[in-house]
Parts: sequence; structure tokens; C-alpha cells
Amino acid sequence: MKSALVTGANKGIGLEVAKLLAQQGFFVYLGSRSLAAGQAAVAQLRALGLTHLAAVQLDVTSPESIRAARATIGAATPGLDVLINNAGISGGMEQAARQARLEQFRSVFETNVFGVAGVTQAFLDLLAQSAQPRIVNVSTAMASLTLYADFANENFAYRFPVYQASKTALNMYTVQLAYELRDTPFKVNAVCPGYTRTDFTGHQGSSTVEEAGQRLVKYALLGPDGPTGQYFSEEYFPAPATCPW
Repeated sequence: MKSALVTGANKGIGLEVAKLLAQQGFFVYLGSRSLAAGQAAVAQLRALGLTHLAAVQLDVTSPESIRAARATIGAATPGLDVLINNAGISGGMEQAARQARLEQFRSVFETNVFGVAGVTQAFLDLLAQSAQPRIVNVSTAMASLTLYADFANENFAYRFPVYQASKTALNMYTVQLAYELRDTPFKVNAVCPGYTRTDFTGHQGSSTVEEAGQRLVKYALLGPDGPTGQYFSEEYFPAPATCPW
């Protein structure tokens, strides 16, 4: 049985991704900062008839928690096929490049960048045991330098420099990791799930959780000829070749 780890999987998009992967026959480890919340999410999915699930305490900002999660999953399976780096924070709605506190930047980068790098590095050896390892980093169209350098583009008028800077950094990490793994079976991509109605957005948005989950899982299930080192935002750019970094 294939296996997957989804971070931030106790609710929202992460929970939907865990559900979809379980429906695809994966054993899914639901990473959650609160183990109780993770266990509640597992119970919710089991009520749907899904059984191959386990909650794992995982705070991506804590090296100790990452090591413990790696030990737990490593003791349960000899390899991991999919890693979905979904856990992320916005840093709040009040953001300005001239006024944001350094603590605000540090907090957001700790989760959205350092947390992704820490979890990925910790699980690379398990992923390397898979015949087709896949890493999906959850990004956003708001990370695009191309779009946000166009000051006249009214479709992208809202600006959250702390959050956006963290996701732009995540995109670069994605490219560099894919480059280093280019001669291996790994596929590493950054994917925007769309403007999704969840707690993260105050339940505003143009996409449902179901749509967002499907967009992410698509890149977790890539075949051996699939892309790597790319950014995909299918809500905004249906043709992947046009997606600007």
C-alpha cells in the first residue's frame, strides 16, 4: 500500500487532501500540530468508511516534533510515496512592507518556509524508498513576482507582503529541490489550490475545498513523465505553460 504524509491535515484543504488520497488507496498520515485535532480528523474520515489513516503530532516549526513524527512514521512504514507540505499561516490581514514587524516576518517564514524545508529534509530518506516519490508544496498565485510587479493589474490588487514573500521563497525552494533531484524519480512541484473558502480565508473565495483538494492531489499522482520544478495555478491559469512564477 502506498503511503502519504499531509501536514496541516486536521481541517480545510489538508483534510480534503487526506480524504482524497485515502480514497485512492493510500495509507495517509495526518500531520497536525494538535494530536487531539488530528485524531478527531481521522475519526471524521473513518465515519466515511476510510480506514487506512493515522494521526501524527507534527508542529512544523518544532525540530523536535519533526524528528518525533519522522520516527513514528519510519517505525510504521519502510517508505513514503507522497509528501504534501500543506501547513501554512497568513500572518494576519494587516500587512505592509513598510510597517510589518520583523517578528511577523519571522513567524510566517518559520511555518511557510523553514517548516517546509525541515519536514522535507526529515522525510527525504523515506521518500527515496518509493519508486515514484512526489512532493507537493502548497503555494499561491499571490507569490508570483510577475503578477505583482504589474501595478496596474486590478485582479491582483490585494497585497500581503509578509505572506506573499514567504510563498515566493517557498517557490524558489521548490525549484532548487527539484533541480537537485532532477536525475531521480522524484517529482517536486508548487501548486496553488485556488482562493478557497476555508478558515484561512475567513470562508471567502472562489473555490470549494473539494476543488482545491483535487488540484493538489493531481500533482501527488503524477506519472513518471510528469513535470517537476514547476508552479501550477489552475484556477487562474488553466494552461500550465502560462503560469508565471
